[in-house]
Amino acid sequence: MQLDKFTDYALRVLVALEVQRPERLSASAIARTYQLSEHHLAKVASQLVREGFVKSERGRGGGLTLAHPAEAINIGAVVRALKADAPVVECFGSDQSCCILPACGLRRPLQEAQEAFFAALDCYTLADVTTSRSQLARLLAPV
Repeated sequence: MQLDKFTDYALRVLVALEVQRPERLSASAIARTYQLSEHHLAKVASQLVREGFVKSERGRGGGLTLAHPAEAINIGAVVRALKADAPVVECFGSDQSCCILPACGLRRPLQEAQEAFFAALDCYTLADVTTSRSQLARLLAPV
């Protein structure tokens, strides 16, 4: 299974917010840090806010912060929330047009593979993937 850019960027946003905690970061500052499109990263940040992983405060001194401690943000849950509408193959979604669907033997192994992918991610929290906090902070420092 492959993560799309949107999910990849969402995970990067969470890492940046954890590394810079307790500071608030703007979506544009995170975009500059990773050299990504500000417009695209703003959409990613909005989705993270809607899903409850990030808080957003407007105005002077506003910005993005984690909505929960890093230990409570499960990587599998984040990916599931962002990939909920992106099945691994078309027939897992609403497209049931494949002519071999009634006799297909691929659905079960692909479903198991998808669940194994998420199960592996369920073993990790944001805290687990940011244990190199000081090194990450140096790498994410504004240039």
